[in-house]
Amino acid sequence: MHGSELKDGQHSTPDEQDPRSKLWPKFLGAVALFSLLVGMMIGKATAPEPRVLDRIEIQPAGLVLWFNEEPKLHAEFTNGTLAIVFDAHGRPGAGQLPVDGRQANWRVQQGDQGLLLTVIAARALQGDWSGAKVDGRWRFEVKVREALAP
Repeated sequence: MHGSELKDGQHSTPDEQDPRSKLWPKFLGAVALFSLLVGMMIGKATAPEPRVLDRIEIQPAGLVLWFNEEPKLHAEFTNGTLAIVFDAHGRPGAGQLPVDGRQANWRVQQGDQGLLLTVIAARALQGDWSGAKVDGRWRFEVKVREALAP
């Protein structure tokens, strides 16, 4: 056979399309979609619950923060101001708390690295913090006091 012209109905390709060639891409697409959905369900089931600040309680000379799980944190006193960054989410809030007979201002806001708690007063502050699991939730207590004069 020379050339591509048809001679007596004889050529190397069939006249009609092969039905199997259309089923193979559909089958591969269905398998890919099914795999994606199963992977998303497994990921959702095994993903950790996000850490969330539930509520804040004002105590004498301190604050109590309640989380649904233990958050990672970074805390420090800088120039007499307390700053704590929690790896969590929550609603912003602000208020005042009594510290040694005077008022200190506190504020919770969402920052770049997580939830930021700042406590500031007219005088330099000192204090400590601790956390413990209570009734299936995480209780984080912050106690502040005025710094002693050098």
